[in-house]
Amino acid sequence: MTELTGCSGLEFVAGLADGSIRRPSMAETLPFTLLPPEEGKVELLAAPEPRFYNLTNTVHGGWIMTMLDTAMSLAAQTTLAPGEICPSHETSAKFVRPISVETGVMRVIAHVVSRGRTVITLEGRIENSQGGLHAHGTSTCLIVREKQ
Repeated sequence: MTELTGCSGLEFVAGLADGSIRRPSMAETLPFTLLPPEEGKVELLAAPEPRFYNLTNTVHGGWIMTMLDTAMSLAAQTTLAPGEICPSHETSAKFVRPISVETGVMRVIAHVVSRGRTVITLEGRIENSQGGLHAHGTSTCLIVREKQ
């Protein structure tokens, strides 16, 4: 959390993308590439792996939810001022078509729909390289200010 102090959310997410800020260990468990962000928008690239398969030999919904939650949380983060954090309050997902290793690298795109004083509302999508939709979701994040 100390890396957040003194920089805007956009600066922080840009630092994660360019490697100047150490990524959390969760990014090793479920690897992805974070592309350079814009305010209110991020894009991740993630390759499904057999270790994420469920009993039907498709990628588990937990992987899909985590990728959506990660992208939407990062998009929310890009709107924050120094001293603010934005924990996820609620995330939901709809699974449109299965994902497998053969699907290839997935684009996980998230953007801010609305940014109020205390709540950020977001949308996210997981698409294949041809733009085909595999999952989409929504999220809300709460804006919390550090106590002075």
